[in-house]
Amino acid sequence: MPHEPQPQAPDELDAEAVRTWSSLALAALGRAREDIDAINVYPVADADTGTNLYLTAESADRGLAEAFPGVTDGTGTTSLAEAVRAWAHGALVGARGNSGTILAQLLRGVADVLGAEQPEWSDPAEHGGKGGRGTGGLLARALTRAAEEAYAAVAHPVEGTMLTVAGAAARAGEAAGAAAGTAVEVARAAYDGARAALAETPGQLAALSRAGVVDAGGCGLVVVFGALWQALSGQEPAAEPVRGRAVPVPQPQDPCAQEEDGPAYEVIYLLEATEAAVGELRERLDGLGDSLVVVGGDGLWNVHVHVDDPGAAVEAGVVAGRPYRIRITHFGDERRRARGERAQRAVVAVVPGEGLAGLCGEAGATPVLVRPGELPAAAELLDAVRRAHAREVVLLPGGAELRAAAAAAAEQARAEGVRVAVIPTRSAVQGLAALAVHDPEGSFDEDVVAMTAAAGATRYGELAVAERQSFTSAGICQAGDVLGLIDGDVAVIGSGLTETAEAVLDRMLGSGGELVTLVLGPDVPDAVAERLEAYVQHGHLAVDTVTYRGGRYSAPLLIGVE
Repeated sequence: MPHEPQPQAPDELDAEAVRTWSSLALAALGRAREDIDAINVYPVADADTGTNLYLTAESADRGLAEAFPGVTDGTGTTSLAEAVRAWAHGALVGARGNSGTILAQLLRGVADVLGAEQPEWSDPAEHGGKGGRGTGGLLARALTRAAEEAYAAVAHPVEGTMLTVAGAAARAGEAAGAAAGTAVEVARAAYDGARAALAETPGQLAALSRAGVVDAGGCGLVVVFGALWQALSGQEPAAEPVRGRAVPVPQPQDPCAQEEDGPAYEVIYLLEATEAAVGELRERLDGLGDSLVVVGGDGLWNVHVHVDDPGAAVEAGVVAGRPYRIRITHFGDERRRARGERAQRAVVAVVPGEGLAGLCGEAGATPVLVRPGELPAAAELLDAVRRAHAREVVLLPGGAELRAAAAAAAEQARAEGVRVAVIPTRSAVQGLAALAVHDPEGSFDEDVVAMTAAAGATRYGELAVAERQSFTSAGICQAGDVLGLIDGDVAVIGSGLTETAEAVLDRMLGSGGELVTLVLGPDVPDAVAERLEAYVQHGHLAVDTVTYRGGRYSAPLLIGVE
């Protein structure tokens, strides 16, 4: 159940105030998301800023809800520190797009102060209750830290954006706090400062001036500051039109029209890495693309960048640490969305490896990366279908254990007007075979039939290492044995990866085949691929071999035979 905003005691800054702020911000962003999407022209006119802010706030609110009841402050309620940290963490792990990533860092800055300091309560008798100057100063410091951290997270800050709005709000709040303002007064000053700064953004950024709109991210941030004031004061901000021009400029017929230059892909992932490694990652990604934002800390980061080579961006994350929840979006699809268009057809593919995710992204599919032991839920698959932004979607679950989640996601997408077909792929190599024959120009039914036939005609094998002694369909294995699986069943037990792979290939090619696909895990040397390619060529002259790197999180070896 969504949290219902609760009336606050005057000026009280505690966990319930944070929870109310979160709920109000989420509801307000939900109301404004379509209008904010409509004015999104910078840095890419992809009509998704309002949606990204809403989804980020939704993840933050979910993280906060999970903290209740959390660490208590001695009265049986969740502490302020615990609440703001859970809120910021929820935003970090669910941040979407450039604007959502910046919002996540703003909340982290708030948490750095409210999660570390205790309010210096004034005398209740002197100030009429719990609050007063202590909470006002604390909130002002939190907003200042938030703006500072947001600016630091962006590789090349640009004025006229939500950074400008955040900075103005912080300065206004700081001035109110310095004048012995209460938390309510600081919040009101920050809200007014944000609104004034937003009105000036078209004069600071040429793209906004040409389109005759204010900054979309800044518009969303004003909504968030309005929710803060409402949470502390109980007064609802007056409704304001999202589309107000701040300067008299001509309004083009298409506000989102602009040159379709710049990088072709948006890459986002969570990253487990040290701060030193992230510093090197920033430099590497800065040389690959633009719109680089890296937020987080304490070993967990959210990385956002626009690039032409998504594989290189993911590989940079692999060098730095352990990336996961990788999302790769092609801006061609986003620009169609900005014009109110949907692609006719798209493919969503679940893949067990970063290299495969990059490969599918380059092929035009929307990849969903799965890590060992962390299967994506139906909600994550549904999100990928929505991000594909097409009238028709082919979903490749890549495993029998994901069929139920894929079916649930497809059912919900159909209720939203999207035609979805789930092809029952049981391995990533079957998904690659289906993707290879995908014809976006043909009819939907014919395309689904062809992709289904290609997947069904592909036998799949996998090599894994036994973790313990156990009974298998091929006999008893010991811990450390190499297991060769064919179509999901253990067929070979061996001691070495290469020898076991050769035995699996013999069995799989015994019934014929024209193409062998090898997907190598991150620790498998190139020499193994060379030996297996030579082995296939020597024993089966008419069979071709293609090799890919599965990347981190992929199995030691996947084999497909078509």
